[in-house]
Amino acid sequence: MAQKDYYAKFAALQDVAQDLTSELAVMKDDISHVLEENAELKIENEHLRSRLAELDAKKTPELPEARRTLEKLYEQGFHVCTVLYGAHRENNEECAFCLDVIYGERNSK
Repeated sequence: MAQKDYYAKFAALQDVAQDLTSELAVMKDDISHVLEENAELKIENEHLRSRLAELDAKKTPELPEARRTLEKLYEQGFHVCTVLYGAHRENNEECAFCLDVIYGERNSK
């Protein structure tokens, strides 16, 4: 091989190496950005989970036994209000009167 061929091949390899180096630098920046965003999202997720835990802890106390029984009947598809007591609820549609009987006093506190 002639000296010009060696020099041309070396120059071509040097160009390829420079292209790879610049491409690796761009990839490194992209990876840094993704890792940073991932860390931020993990922290935000932790904060949201702790906030949800706080909200769950603040939930109102459990229903008394009688209201839990009415709630079970209501969930089984029966009216528990004085207007339609014992009748089946059509397509399990909610009834404002039943909900007031079960949860009304608790919500007004």
